[in-house]
Amino acid sequence: MPKRPPADHLDRLALDHARRDFVQVSVYHTVAEALAQVQQQRVEGRIVYFYVVDEEGHLQGVLPVRRLLLNPPETPVAALMVRQVVTLPVTATLLDTCEQFILHRFLALPIVDAENRIVGVVDVELYTDEISDLVRQEESNDVFQLIGVRLAQVQEASLPAAFYRRFPWLLCNLAGGLACALLAGQFTGILNRVIALSLFIPVVLAIAESVSIQSLTLALQARHSHRLRSKELLRAIARETSIGLLLGGACGGLIAVAALVWQGTALVALSILLSIALAAMTAILLGMLVPMILHRVQRDPKVASGPIVLAATDLAALFYYLGLAALLLR
Repeated sequence: MPKRPPADHLDRLALDHARRDFVQVSVYHTVAEALAQVQQQRVEGRIVYFYVVDEEGHLQGVLPVRRLLLNPPETPVAALMVRQVVTLPVTATLLDTCEQFILHRFLALPIVDAENRIVGVVDVELYTDEISDLVRQEESNDVFQLIGVRLAQVQEASLPAAFYRRFPWLLCNLAGGLACALLAGQFTGILNRVIALSLFIPVVLAIAESVSIQSLTLALQARHSHRLRSKELLRAIARETSIGLLLGGACGGLIAVAALVWQGTALVALSILLSIALAAMTAILLGMLVPMILHRVQRDPKVASGPIVLAATDLAALFYYLGLAALLLR
C-alpha cells in the first residue's frame, strides 16, 4: 500500500485528535470554589490549564494551574485568568495546530465551536508526536518545509526563488506611483494656483502609509492567533475604523494647525485635516481586509499585503487631499 504524503496526513482535523477530559471552572467563582469544582470533575488525564467559562459555557479565559494553586482562596478567578486566549476553530487541521504551537509555545490549545464553547483540547504532544512519526518515516524535512513555508515563505534558500516570489508584488508600488502621478496630473490647475498644497503631499501620504502598516501588522497577528467569525469581524472592522478616524483626526489636526500658522490659508488647513482623517480610516480598512482577501484566494498575505495596501493607501490619500482641496478652494 503506498505511503500517504505528509500533506494529506497534516490536512486531517485536529479535533479528531483532541482530548475531551479538559477542566472547566466558572468565571464567577473564587479560587476555593474553583478547586472544589475541579475535585468534583475527577479528571483522569493530565491537567495543563483550567479553562474559565461563563454559565452558558462560553470560553472567557485560561487559568494556569500555578495561578490557581498559589493564590489566596478568596481571590476571584476572573482576576487571575488570562483573557486573551489563543484558540483553534473546529476546522483547524493538524498543520494549523503545529503552526500555532510553534508560534505561541503553549502546552495546550483549546478547540472552540462557532459559539466559543470548548469542544476539545490539543496537547503539545500532538505536535511532537507528528514530528516523531515523520522522522521515523524519514519525512521530517517535508513537514518542516510545509510549516516553514507557511511561517516564513520569504526566507528562501535560492536567490532567484526569493526574487520571483517578492518582485511581482512590488510592481504594485510601481503601478501605485504611476497612478498617483496620473491623478496629480488631473489637479495641476489647483496645484499651480495654490503652491502650498504641494508642500504637504509627502506628509499626507506618510501618515496614511504609517496607519496602514500598523493596521496590516495587527491584522496579520490576529490571523495567526485566531480566526474571527463574522460577527467578531464586523465588530473589529467597526472598532478599527473608529480608531483610524481618531488617529487621522489627531494627526491631521496637528498638521492643519502647522499649515495654518505657516501658510495662513484656512481652506488648505481644512483640506489637510479632512483628507488625513479619511485617508487614515481607509488605510485601516485596507490593512484589515487585504490580508483576508489574499488568504481567501490562497496567496501569502505576509508577502503580498504590504505592497498592495501601500499602493492603494497612497492613491486614496492623494485623491482625498487633492479632491477636497479642489472642492474647497474652487
